[in-house]
Amino acid sequence: MTDRITPQWITELKEGEIFVFGSNLQGQHGGGAALLAYRKFGAVMGQGVGLQGRSYGIPTMHGGPEAIKLYVDEFIAFAKEHSELTFLVTLIGCGIAGFTAEEMAPLFKDAAEVSNIRLPREFWAVICNE
Repeated sequence: MTDRITPQWITELKEGEIFVFGSNLQGQHGGGAALLAYRKFGAVMGQGVGLQGRSYGIPTMHGGPEAIKLYVDEFIAFAKEHSELTFLVTLIGCGIAGFTAEEMAPLFKDAAEVSNIRLPREFWAVICNE
């Protein structure tokens, strides 16, 4: 599992790596990981969902975990279809959106079975203790 943990700080990406960040449906990447995705990894202003440059947005600002789950499931399906890429999931929803790792990690439980998805240590701790 230790090789499946997202680095705590991501400032650059290796070939084939995708930065996965929490967004909003409007694609206004004004703060947190979304701003980093916009400034460094090709996130597109006005696009809140999906692959954009070397980043992938998952909306987290439009409701609770149950509303976010649809987008997480779409991301996991996308990652399965793109095994040539490695997806570095940040602490999605745990910054500006205001959720805890305990609330968000269960949404990523199915990602634990996908070898090209890396999850934050905090998500792994919750997933492994369920």
